[in-house]
Amino acid sequence: MQALKKLRAPARPIRYTKAVNDARLMHNLALIGFMGVGKSSVGRLAATQLHFEFLDTDGLIETRAGKSIARIFAEDGEAAFRACEREVVRQLEHRRGLVVAAGGGLAANPDNLVSLKTHAFVVCLWASPEALWERVRHQTHRPLLQAPDPQARIRQLLAERDPFYRQADLLVNTEMRPVKDIAQLVVQHFRLAPREPT
Repeated sequence: MQALKKLRAPARPIRYTKAVNDARLMHNLALIGFMGVGKSSVGRLAATQLHFEFLDTDGLIETRAGKSIARIFAEDGEAAFRACEREVVRQLEHRRGLVVAAGGGLAANPDNLVSLKTHAFVVCLWASPEALWERVRHQTHRPLLQAPDPQARIRQLLAERDPFYRQADLLVNTEMRPVKDIAQLVVQHFRLAPREPT
């Protein structure tokens, strides 16, 4: 995972991937990144600070399907789950005042990422494969990690998703930093982004 290792710079905890286009009038905040990186925890705090509604795409899919993500994968397959993700993403285009915690693989679909960028300031939360493994190693509800070597699976998935994650407006290292500090940082940069007049 050489590409991701290059991002590990404790002295520079944030990085803009490119200048934010003034033509994008962003009225939502979207958090992308790998499973276990802290999107839901950071998202809830950010939503409180912004007085926005918090929405977790995985949670919404589970509610609509009436079953867990693990059961959707087991009973319907990953393709069915990704189709549900695409539908949720399309519907978000018409919403305002949201902090969205996206599923780990959601941004790996180029269409999903393009859709998010039509209305949201997109922040990628990231951490090293080793840190992520420590966070998820005792969790049993992660279907993509049900593999003989889950650490190798994390490295593989990170390598596949890295080019998509890097297309976020902002990259934030979550290692060795309190969740409240990360949320405050994300909110600060969201407020500096071009916003739709209210």
